[in-house]
Amino acid sequence: MTPPLSRLQTRLPETLPLTEALAADIARILRSDLGVPQDQAQSGDWFRALSLALRARVLEPWLAAEAASMGKKRVAYLSMEFLMGRLLSDSALNLGLLESAVEALASFGVSLEEVVEAEPDAALGNGGLGRLAACFLDSLATMGVPGTGYGLRYEHGLFAQGWQDGRQVETPETWLQAPAPWLLIRPEARITVGFGGYVAADEDGARNWHPSEQIEARAHDMPVTGWEGKWVTTLRLWEARAVNGFDLPRFSSGDHIGAATQEEQARALTRVLYPDDSTDGGKELRLKQEYLLVAASLADIVARHLHEGQGIETLADFWAIQMNDTHPALAVPELMRVLIDDHGMGFDPAWEITQATLSYTNHTLMPEALERWSTWSMGRILPRHMELIEAIDAQTARKAAKSGIVPEHTRIVHHDQVHMGNLAFLGAHKVNGVSALHTDLMRETVFADLDRRHPNRIVNQTNGITPRRWIALANPGLAMLLTEVAGAGWQADLEKITALESYLDDAVMLERLGAVKRSAKERFSNWLGAQGIPVDPTALFDVQIKRIHEYKRQLLNILEVVALWQGLKDGTIKEAAPRVRIFGGKAAPGYFMAKEIIALIHDVARVVNADPATRGQLQVVYPANYNVSMAQMLIPAADLSEQISTAGTEASGTGNMKFALNGALTIGTLDGANVEIREHVGAENFFLFGMTTPEAQATLATSGHAARAIAASPRLQSVIEAIKGGAFGAHGAVMDALTYHDPYACCSDFDSYFTAQRAVDRAYADPSAWQRMAGHNIARSGYFSSDRTIRGYMADIWGVRAQI
Repeated sequence: MTPPLSRLQTRLPETLPLTEALAADIARILRSDLGVPQDQAQSGDWFRALSLALRARVLEPWLAAEAASMGKKRVAYLSMEFLMGRLLSDSALNLGLLESAVEALASFGVSLEEVVEAEPDAALGNGGLGRLAACFLDSLATMGVPGTGYGLRYEHGLFAQGWQDGRQVETPETWLQAPAPWLLIRPEARITVGFGGYVAADEDGARNWHPSEQIEARAHDMPVTGWEGKWVTTLRLWEARAVNGFDLPRFSSGDHIGAATQEEQARALTRVLYPDDSTDGGKELRLKQEYLLVAASLADIVARHLHEGQGIETLADFWAIQMNDTHPALAVPELMRVLIDDHGMGFDPAWEITQATLSYTNHTLMPEALERWSTWSMGRILPRHMELIEAIDAQTARKAAKSGIVPEHTRIVHHDQVHMGNLAFLGAHKVNGVSALHTDLMRETVFADLDRRHPNRIVNQTNGITPRRWIALANPGLAMLLTEVAGAGWQADLEKITALESYLDDAVMLERLGAVKRSAKERFSNWLGAQGIPVDPTALFDVQIKRIHEYKRQLLNILEVVALWQGLKDGTIKEAAPRVRIFGGKAAPGYFMAKEIIALIHDVARVVNADPATRGQLQVVYPANYNVSMAQMLIPAADLSEQISTAGTEASGTGNMKFALNGALTIGTLDGANVEIREHVGAENFFLFGMTTPEAQATLATSGHAARAIAASPRLQSVIEAIKGGAFGAHGAVMDALTYHDPYACCSDFDSYFTAQRAVDRAYADPSAWQRMAGHNIARSGYFSSDRTIRGYMADIWGVRAQI
């Protein structure tokens, strides 16, 4: 179920002719293009017909944007993930055709809500990294910035999540089972990408790479429409196919399966997002995926640059290439290879152009998340790149040595590994953090020595989210209210919503805000009920939706659930607000502890939800397969946003911004963008708990910190004893990790978290005060628009200009 889309925009004077034209196009496409009689059309047929009718209206501004970009400096955003969500309703909204779509379908007796549900979420990402990339494309399009997103066209994405006895099971995501109307195949854009082989010098001494394996990258383009349809940007996705896909002689000889081996091996590169890299085969596949993205994208960029009549030496003047995390860090040696090997450039000028063209967004401070590849794997799969990486490492170390000793950890190659974070840092002219705290920590920890060597290279660009999808589309009731108090245009100028603040002493406005929230909660409750999960929409909706990872501390959340349940049963907690504790998110298939935490959450839910003593007071739910479409229903319904990672571990977060913008109050630590959210919305409108980053670092560096925290907390002792005693099944591995190791200080932050949750109970008991706090969160969240973030990138990193 989606929001009531017909209420998202007011009727325009030209609605009727637009509706008639759109209805005529839908009927024609259904009959002539899809070959489906109207009386036999299913929701998927209507979805494809409407999508194609809207896509036709995108083509003109799309082509116009491409023409207007000629000769201008462009952005290329390289990312392994683009978590786009559904495009039908988003495109209709941004084109100003949403109401026309509602009415056009209604003329056939069809509901737009039903049609939207037929669109599968594009399986192109997993979490915040990919959703950030999607928001950035939306902002680039809205602001008229020449640019292209580059990613991979995964056939099955990460995985579709399901449950079996409370444990996660993974099946393929089948988003491409039916033709995807928002993807256009570009047969002219085919790039040959090599792997393996050897490098040899020619008679002039030039190094030449002779790959032993080649695949073909085929382009599929997805239009991303900006607000009011004035500009359309492109997401170009590469599909891996064999250069010679079918071996006819082999087939004719009787080897019918082997004849297609090359094709299957090539397609494996873009089958799955983030293949399990716990095996050598998985590591090799992931490295090849990353090179495929980089090699195809850079070849496309250079070809477009040269086609426009520019010389290769001016590449940095016309292209700004952003590496989103370390996954595209191979862009550094690949661009060097292109400049040196393909265009005969010397090392020094090639390095100057490479640095001037590339920039790097860092998303993590955790060493295990900064990619490293063995020199053996890199040399075997990409031998020329290994040579260039060693040359870059030697050259940068020589220059650094003139100023003193070069610490080993700042080298690109050390301990027989290629450190991709260092490679990306040294190969970029700017390196940005994604929140103020994260940027400071980059300078103080992981890149401290490199920052001293290259001052002013690190800059901050705090993340943001698009208000088009995350209010205008996801929360129609709030969108209407904001238009009333802030006027038209807030969708492209989110700071306008500060106007709401002047109304927050008005009891009528507070009631209207409450009504918006109740409507969203009822909508989400109905969606859950349709899945057999009945919930009370009048309860406090307490939500944690994130990738399942120990540092995000879903474990701390479920420990507090058990403590709350125990307190409700024994009467030590008397005035708690009725709660529905909602979890959502996937664990990587090979991440044992994350999957064990999921199982613990389910087992606690099984016991708590069946307990008659606490029925109506506490419920735990965990709907499967969290994605963008679920988030669009759940975030507007949330009363409380759980942002509880260990201080110093979350780079930024963007879910925290979406919740605040939709009127959920945050319970959180001083981590990532929580710090800036609290500064903007006011400390009095934020439930703070937990250690600061220095305190957390000091605690984790102290032996036995978990045991001491447990000994000091009778309540935590009771929770751990209950779990260890089998009250919720067998979860010894999770409890052993918690009591003897606790790598993210759940035990040390537990009492503070529990106390903050009781402050939530007290605040929620006063509806007017709660709505006032929620209103301040909404009104003061304009800063967190991705449009503001992109303006920062344009000015401080890319040097590009908007064209509208």
